Amino acid sequence: MMILQQGISTYILAINILLALAVVFLERRNVAATWSWLMVLLFIPIVGFILYVILGQNLSRRKLYKWNQREYEMIRTLTQAQARRIQDGRMDFRDPQMQLYKDTIYMNVTANRALLTQNNEVEIFTEGNSKFASLLQSIDAAEHHIHLQTYIIQKDELGRQVIEALTRKAKQGVAVRILYDDIGSRTLNDRFFREFTAAGGLFAAFFPSRIPYFNLRVNYRNHRKIVIIDGKIGYIGGFNIGNEYVGRSKRFGFWRDTHLRVTGSSVHSMQGLFLRDWNLATSTTIDYDLFYFPAIEDMGQGQVPMQIIASGPNQKWSHIENTYLKMIHTAKHSIYLQTPYFIPDESLQNALRIAALSGIDVKVMIPFDSDHMFVRWASLYYVGELLQAGVKCYLYKKGFLHSKTIVVDGMISTVGTANFDLRSLKLNFEVNALIYHAETSQHLQQIFLQDIEDSQELTKLEYDNRSLWHRLMESISNLLSPIL
Repeated sequence: MMILQQGISTYILAINILLALAVVFLERRNVAATWSWLMVLLFIPIVGFILYVILGQNLSRRKLYKWNQREYEMIRTLTQAQARRIQDGRMDFRDPQMQLYKDTIYMNVTANRALLTQNNEVEIFTEGNSKFASLLQSIDAAEHHIHLQTYIIQKDELGRQVIEALTRKAKQGVAVRILYDDIGSRTLNDRFFREFTAAGGLFAAFFPSRIPYFNLRVNYRNHRKIVIIDGKIGYIGGFNIGNEYVGRSKRFGFWRDTHLRVTGSSVHSMQGLFLRDWNLATSTTIDYDLFYFPAIEDMGQGQVPMQIIASGPNQKWSHIENTYLKMIHTAKHSIYLQTPYFIPDESLQNALRIAALSGIDVKVMIPFDSDHMFVRWASLYYVGELLQAGVKCYLYKKGFLHSKTIVVDGMISTVGTANFDLRSLKLNFEVNALIYHAETSQHLQQIFLQDIEDSQELTKLEYDNRSLWHRLMESISNLLSPIL
């Protein structure tokens, strides 16, 4: 028995040493994260090994997406041509003010393959009833296909209402596909989709658990929320599918979120993203047929320039975080930011601090009551630091604030699924719409200013006078912030 125990201990030590070497030489993490994992692996070998397998594995160097060759060549050709036009000054911007952001556009064209399209129309939703009324109407009018991707589908009244609408369309011969996150929608089962699949609908879970209640990819979730209908209409934003998102939850009350209905060529970008996610999650691969990408002349005559920015752990760079940084650095007058979770990394925190110290009007809005206790305390820790630099913070009290928006100078804005936290920007699969349109951006800015009326300002004096208990909880939550 003693020899067996010694042998097991030797194997565990060897495995931990190999993992430690992998962390140092292969993972290319920042120094703080590297030292953290080394300490965990070396000082708590067995537990450390389990934690590393579940939480520490890095997907950023893995090529998860197997691009369809035809789509890859098409996107590469289009992005290279657009990048050259921007570099050479030959890009035809419908709005001359877009010249101010051509380096941001160029960055996302070259690094993220995010084509700029300028023929989009945008409708903004800030509460769930109108958003889901619009979505159900669009579903009812679908003729060829419906692609729905979300983080959460609840088995409640709204969830059943949406699945019943999709089932009706499947019975009519419309191709309907549902992609949901396995962790976010952990209560779903085949029974929920029984009538839907009998009607010909297809569904898939993203990164499903191979072992019940144990998921080795628990840290890498698909947080995207998009719907594409007939390749012509797209929905993108913060709303999941469930009763709480239409204000029917006693716990949350009114649910304040931001979502967009988009028509125009940016729907093509959303479509391509859905197809890649679907093909990654399921064996029923979708070919990139032209009917998923209607001709440009059929897409719309809008005037809103837009890029669809996707980010995830499979990518070399954090594209949405880079976009947030670039937006902050371009600000001349104002930065208005809404997020339910405010846990920025050092680069984002410094960018906001520098902006405020430079005299820019920086306003941050977070929920008064969070849905996660430690997230709330961690958010207050980071907000408190920024108050010292002159940033103004507002705690939204009308209900739960789930909106993920940034508006800079009333000229450029972003709406999407990515929170202003480490999990969204480093670990999750996310997607945002980046909008280069003054009228739309000013509309979002006005919405922010209206939300201030339903908020309580957290002043520097109030924060400095917080209790010892509050200080302790913030400090503990700050230590946990990398995994919140």
